[in-house]
Amino acid sequence: MSSNINDFVIRFANVNGSGSASANGMFAKALFRMGIPVATRNIFPSNIQGLPTWFEVRVSEKGYLGRREGVDIMVAMNAETFAEDIDSILPGGYLLYDNSKPLAKEFVRHDIHEIGIPLATMLLPEFADPKQRSLFKNITYLGALAALLNIEFDVITGMVSTQYKGKDALIEPNIRALELGRNYAVEYLSAPLPLQVRRSDAVGDRIMMEGNDAAGLGSLYGGATVCAWYPITPSTSVAESFENHCKKLRIDQQSGHKNYAFMQAEDELAAIGIVIGSAWNGARSFTATSGPGVSLMSEFLGLAYFAEIPAVVWDIQRSGPSTGMPTRTQQGDLIGAAYASHGDTKHPLLFPANPKECFDFAADALDLADRLQTPVLVLSDLELGMNESLSEPLQWDDARRYDRGKVLSAQQLDEMESFGRYLDVDGDGVGYRTLPGTHPEKGAFFTRGTSRDEYAAYTESPDAYQRNMERLQLKWQTARQLVPSAEIVGRGGSVGVLYFGTTSLPIPEALDKLAVKGIHLDTCRVRAFPFGDEVEAFVAEHDLIFVVEQNRDAQMRTLLINELQTNPAKLISILYFAGLSISADFIDAQISAYYEEHKLARLTEVKS
Repeated sequence: MSSNINDFVIRFANVNGSGSASANGMFAKALFRMGIPVATRNIFPSNIQGLPTWFEVRVSEKGYLGRREGVDIMVAMNAETFAEDIDSILPGGYLLYDNSKPLAKEFVRHDIHEIGIPLATMLLPEFADPKQRSLFKNITYLGALAALLNIEFDVITGMVSTQYKGKDALIEPNIRALELGRNYAVEYLSAPLPLQVRRSDAVGDRIMMEGNDAAGLGSLYGGATVCAWYPITPSTSVAESFENHCKKLRIDQQSGHKNYAFMQAEDELAAIGIVIGSAWNGARSFTATSGPGVSLMSEFLGLAYFAEIPAVVWDIQRSGPSTGMPTRTQQGDLIGAAYASHGDTKHPLLFPANPKECFDFAADALDLADRLQTPVLVLSDLELGMNESLSEPLQWDDARRYDRGKVLSAQQLDEMESFGRYLDVDGDGVGYRTLPGTHPEKGAFFTRGTSRDEYAAYTESPDAYQRNMERLQLKWQTARQLVPSAEIVGRGGSVGVLYFGTTSLPIPEALDKLAVKGIHLDTCRVRAFPFGDEVEAFVAEHDLIFVVEQNRDAQMRTLLINELQTNPAKLISILYFAGLSISADFIDAQISAYYEEHKLARLTEVKS
């Protein structure tokens, strides 16, 4: 039988709290260290210990990082989900299970291969402590997989030594458990399997990290000195990352004083209030939350928009509405974030697609918020935030200077005849601001959420209010020129596909699948809202555009229609909102079905 090298999906089905995360993570990192591209997805419950959890690893020499439908190898260690786990295995795939007890007849599938390993029985004489046996069960199946899939064993043992450095008593029993699994597979099983791995150089210089960790580090490098937050899945690790990196990089070596403020507030309202107050005083400030938090912050975001105070909000999206599925991913906050608060309110949004962009956009968002004097929201999601992803290396230009925008100094105030906080003297909709204490006599103004004139004086004059709102709309046009541009690949066709954020992960594979069928699409990856001229041109130049997004209500499509006055008939939604990440198979099937139903011409047909 011919071997299938570096191309499969393996899923581990475990019980939450069983210690499986460590072993499953080592499996993925071992392949990464062998130079093989991998993508991980941790599917875990929002409730207490004991519920089902899954860890999926996509292995792809071609570098496909999106989710793929079906499983090639199922490591089934949870009796509660055993039936559905077996059902998810593709024909010809493999079931690895603990056969200390015989497999029940109702679980037998004749179109898959069974790999039984008596894990519980093997560990009984080796480890007297029942808790140890439960934990080492995971390490033992990892050892078996090393032999079955041809993973370099010294890579895994080296990872054990690194992981438990300083806890040397744990190293020997973990390696012993690995050897038990490997030796059993070599002696009693057909190892290696036709599905296996081989050292490669396809990873290059890429790294693996979580998007939330990159966001916290990028906020530090971007000059943030204040983080106020309230815990909520899946955003908490953004704040924790910022604090951890600050402890290493933001403490004065001589005095020991912290050069940052990190506050867990009593709720999301307090968190955004602290951020806005800190920014009004001149500190670069941010918070991290998810959809429910953005809902609570909306009134304060409206205040910051109207009073024109910088603020950065990281929204790590999850499945809603209400509590929804807190540990599942989605892209359902676009409209709520874009127009957060009542009245005519609009906020710039950034859409990172990988950890490097989380790092880069963290600094860019702080610059944009200062430059535009307005809240900026960065919309990541659980898929990107809480899973380790392959990413280009993070880079920082030491010559980069923070863009603090139009902040007047005492000298500039002395040179001015009069200061109008909300005067537009440059024609870009952005006024000049001052920070408290800049000048003993000049530059003071009263910040309010009520209507005011160009000099910050309270007024309910219809003319003054309209002038102010028109200036804010002009600022919005300025923002179009400042936000990150979309990435566009054009082949001169009449049909395109538009996507954003983590929908970019399965797109390369979906495009390859479609190309085999003669379907070739121009692509536009939107990286920000408001939409730049290039997005407007892409939409205008194509007769038909598939808009791929992970929500029920086609929120990106709605923004395109609202903001660009696009004909709705030319925007065809490809929607997935079941809580997992969208797959290349799903995109391929939906677009192919549309082509078939509407008898659209394909490139192969045109050539013939």
